[in-house]
Amino acid sequence: MKKGMNEETMLQYAASYCSTAEHCIQDVKKKITAAGLPSEASERIITSLIKNHFIDERRYARSFVHDKFEFSKWGRCKINYELCAKNISEDIRTEALSTLDDERYREVLMELLKGKWRSIGGGRKSENKYKLMRYAEGRGYESSVAIPCVFELLKISGDDDLE
Repeated sequence: MKKGMNEETMLQYAASYCSTAEHCIQDVKKKITAAGLPSEASERIITSLIKNHFIDERRYARSFVHDKFEFSKWGRCKINYELCAKNISEDIRTEALSTLDDERYREVLMELLKGKWRSIGGGRKSENKYKLMRYAEGRGYESSVAIPCVFELLKISGDDDLE
């Protein structure tokens, strides 16, 4: 993108940018700022994009939640944190996160934990339990979901004497 674009050219560029993939207001503002346009022009462009449905924060949040869960296998905490960093309001974040199916969420976490279990191999049983918990929390899964999954995995693997 060239510095010094005029407002009309930037509006066309931003509309094209938003039509290729979902973007939030913050992402578009960064592009406009990088082009060197003043904040008043930025606000007019953003308003026009929202009015013409090129930007929709709810649609963006739903898409972000779906993609980060299905493709990156992130948990709710990590997804929520990233949406918060993009200045998505709490009600929109909550609504988007509620679209995740609890059963599928748990299945994905179990698959991730099984993969991690294979990679950590031997070692002390209690140490492995904490490695699994740290891994789940690092992926953004709540401890209220991760703890039962870890204990279920340990029970399946024959290491259920850790409780």
